Amino acid sequence: MKIILIAGGSGFLGQVLENYFTNKKYKVKILTRNPKRKNEILWNAKELGNWTHELENIEALINLTGKSVDCRYTDNNKKEIFSSRIDATSILGLAINLCENPPKIWFNSSTATIYKHSLSKKMTEENGAIGDDFSMNIATSWEKAFYDVPNPKTRKIALRTSIVLGKNGGALIPLKRLTKFGLGGKQASGEQKVSWIHELDFARAIEFLMQNENLDGNFNLSVQNPTDNKSLMRYLRKVLKIPFGINHPIGLLKFGAKLIGTETELVLKSRNVIPKRLLDNGFKFIHDDIELALINLLKS
Repeated sequence: MKIILIAGGSGFLGQVLENYFTNKKYKVKILTRNPKRKNEILWNAKELGNWTHELENIEALINLTGKSVDCRYTDNNKKEIFSSRIDATSILGLAINLCENPPKIWFNSSTATIYKHSLSKKMTEENGAIGDDFSMNIATSWEKAFYDVPNPKTRKIALRTSIVLGKNGGALIPLKRLTKFGLGGKQASGEQKVSWIHELDFARAIEFLMQNENLDGNFNLSVQNPTDNKSLMRYLRKVLKIPFGINHPIGLLKFGAKLIGTETELVLKSRNVIPKRLLDNGFKFIHDDIELALINLLKS
């Protein structure tokens, strides 16, 4: 049986992948700081240990480790966001090179937030404009840590993932809650682009990249036609049958973000990301229409 090891796999995306690949008859193991199940293995995400043996003879390593950016960007949180990503990536690279039979492929999380705010320019892997602020510098450092360690026997892919829409976690949960409370209007101008991918296509894209052995490097994981904030909120109201939604001017967003302990960047940044390399290599999305995707996730 082929084995997939997911580092930091106890959260929303890890569970999406575990369920998907288990149904595909893979054996899925999880590296976590707090193991509770038989398939979960203890690691602290920064030091070598007994967990390194789990890398031998596996099909794929998928690293999702990193403190959530859904928090206030205090100095302490910034340090933890940075170190949790860089430390885990660096130690995994070292552990792979200690293997006699290392993983065939290593997927490392990155983020579509690596690209600059853009309403019009389409950000592809080749021509996307990479910016210079806290979030974009985190993403750049993350990818640098990934590629800096040479792993000659292991194929490497950085996943520049956009917002993953899912039934049991991610951005859709708070947006649904806002909408049900009558607060599901546009946020700021509503013109900002929202690059997204359905949880099923997220898992399918990783499987596709795993099976296409000639592919490596950076891949954008997002649908080919981003929606915008105004449309996203309109379709949410429609699907949930909520007749109205109060709009959120920037001042209210800043106040609300402070109140719930997050940053406005998560909704104000225009992510105009295109999955050119996936499309060029023949990947077909099942869910690429935002309204139909929301119906699938919220009605089923």
